Amino acid sequence: MRVLGVDPGLTRCGVGVVEGVAGRPLTMCGVGVVRSPADAELGSRLVAIEQGIEQWLDEYRPECVAVERVFSQHNVRTVMGTAQASAVAMLCASRRGIPVALHTPSEVKAAVTGSGRADKAQVGAMVTRLLRLNAPPKPADAADALALAICHIWRAPALNRLQQAHAAARSAPRTPVRKVTR
Repeated sequence: MRVLGVDPGLTRCGVGVVEGVAGRPLTMCGVGVVRSPADAELGSRLVAIEQGIEQWLDEYRPECVAVERVFSQHNVRTVMGTAQASAVAMLCASRRGIPVALHTPSEVKAAVTGSGRADKAQVGAMVTRLLRLNAPPKPADAADALALAICHIWRAPALNRLQQAHAAARSAPRTPVRKVTR
């Protein structure tokens, strides 16, 4: 499975592509950051992010895109920018028919480091180790994008089984319930 991880942000949107399957060594295919100028108009910034994500989709042809789920932050402006960048990544993938998965920051940290409260340095160190890199990817947004891709590869088999079980339960014929009276 080849996954494009996206750590959304308006100024720096981390992107990383990882290939592999759960239980086997993973391979980094590419890592980087899509940037937009902080002083540009919002629409122009979103277009820059879209163009950057589209280039990554063209070059690496992922089977899935894993995006960090936006969570509430104290700074509303920051969370809005993150949500907007996240939506652009989801739109780009969905337009191509590529499945999108959302993972929370604590879910990603727990999958990669074993602790949902790990700091950026711990995530970077584990990404470096898991992908057998010489040094942690810089900036941290890039390492976080790789962590998202790793998390999805490891969790996808279990998530697929859950989705299949849920679909089977919904489509199974219902047995009428008889009311028992005494």
